[in-house]
Amino acid sequence: MDVPVWQRLYEEINDPDFALICVAEDTGGEAVAGPIFDAANPTYVQVIDTDHIISSAFNFVNVPSAAWIDEDGRIVRIDEGTYSKLHEFGEGDEAISFGTDVYSPAVKDWVAKGADSEHVKTASDVTADIRQHTADQQKADAAFRLGNFFRAHGKSDEAERYWQLAQQLNPDSVNFIRQNLTLSEEGSAGETFRTMMAKYVSEGRDYYRPLDID
Repeated sequence: MDVPVWQRLYEEINDPDFALICVAEDTGGEAVAGPIFDAANPTYVQVIDTDHIISSAFNFVNVPSAAWIDEDGRIVRIDEGTYSKLHEFGEGDEAISFGTDVYSPAVKDWVAKGADSEHVKTASDVTADIRQHTADQQKADAAFRLGNFFRAHGKSDEAERYWQLAQQLNPDSVNFIRQNLTLSEEGSAGETFRTMMAKYVSEGRDYYRPLDID
């Protein structure tokens, strides 16, 4: 999570009418996500979503993703791959870069100009930007939550069964895959995840829906 960088952006905006809500999606709950928030000491709202309900509601396939909601409660923009800045690490063949430097300025523009911001979208455009749920994806969400329920009650075999079913029903959900990886030794950003990213690139598939911000 870009918690420290979003904290800096929140402080730079410094507008009492702007609320930033950061949602950590992790079945580990407070024990896992809490220390990350505590280390950054953010002053904006933090929420821990153990059942990935936010991703289910907006059909986000991976984090970070974001929705802009105006003062009337209307979603005026929804995006995927909403990193607060460009990230680069590693060298040579091991170098990896992700994110973009255009999203934070767009957020600032919206806060300053409101409905007059060039980044605000119409209701029909926002609707088009939300991935439509299939019947299998809805079943996958239910299976994922069942897996979480069984895991919370020490039923590891049942939990694994439903987590695997969720991935089979919705194989495009990187959220499901990465959540499983958090329980492995390599973690959610290890070799398995990097191999998956490379496969997306080699097949010409978008890991995130491209941002339409210049």
